[in-house]
Amino acid sequence: MILAVVFALAAAFCSAANLFTQHAASISAPEREKGWRLALYLLRQPLWLLGWAAAAGTFVFQALALHSGPMSVVQPLLVTELVFVLVLRRVWIHQNVAAAAWVSVLVVCLALAVFLIAAEPSGGKPVPETKEWLSAGLAFGAVIAVLTVLGRAGPPGRRAAVFAAAAALCWALEATFLKAATDTLTAFGIPGMLIRWPVYALIAAGVAGTLLEQAALHVGPLSVSQPILVMINPFASIILSVWLFDEQFTNSPAKIAVAVLSFIVLAAGVIMLTRTAPHDLTPSAGDAT
Repeated sequence: MILAVVFALAAAFCSAANLFTQHAASISAPEREKGWRLALYLLRQPLWLLGWAAAAGTFVFQALALHSGPMSVVQPLLVTELVFVLVLRRVWIHQNVAAAAWVSVLVVCLALAVFLIAAEPSGGKPVPETKEWLSAGLAFGAVIAVLTVLGRAGPPGRRAAVFAAAAALCWALEATFLKAATDTLTAFGIPGMLIRWPVYALIAAGVAGTLLEQAALHVGPLSVSQPILVMINPFASIILSVWLFDEQFTNSPAKIAVAVLSFIVLAAGVIMLTRTAPHDLTPSAGDAT
């Protein structure tokens, strides 16, 4: 369990580092660099390449975390990406961060810790049955399809929310496929993994999640889509962890009540954090280096 926590936090940090390095490389490009010229320019930038290394680290550490512990522990911990992003804003690019944002960080960290301690997630089986994969895949796939259709029309805020919800469900499914593919790799090696379906389901879920997330970011404000992306993913992952892997939680009604309340507080903290953190990655006046 300790390894799962460490790997999950490492994945969250790598994801935050990826955001910073690739964004910093992109905004430093000369205005004349556009299209394929921009792509060639970025390929020569160490920061941009470091961002890809961080993205690979995110994938590897998440896979290790899911292989080492329950998905109901790993996926909620990935919320700490927002905390690492805020810390990097201050430490790396010297942005002034509002006190309200730091309060939000404290709320997120405490609520997350209380949730994991009170819920006591544990157990689980490495290989779900075929009927469980089919039922979960069909149910989540149907909801994602409906949300995708609903996101094609309406006001920008609602469309962003709907697309973000669909993307978050894809990311939750991707986590289950990543866990299954990692277990397949461990049991059968690379050749065995490549002749089994989880790795291809993983790729499909990743592509779908990326497209839906980009749609959410394109049609509406980040303040709407980001909290939904961040919170629905772990919530849906918890459902899937029970549905597919038979992960278990405490039998104490009091602890369950505390866990539910703390998850609600966690969601509120995430919303606060996304609204009080700086909206761009521009260094504060007088602090640029």
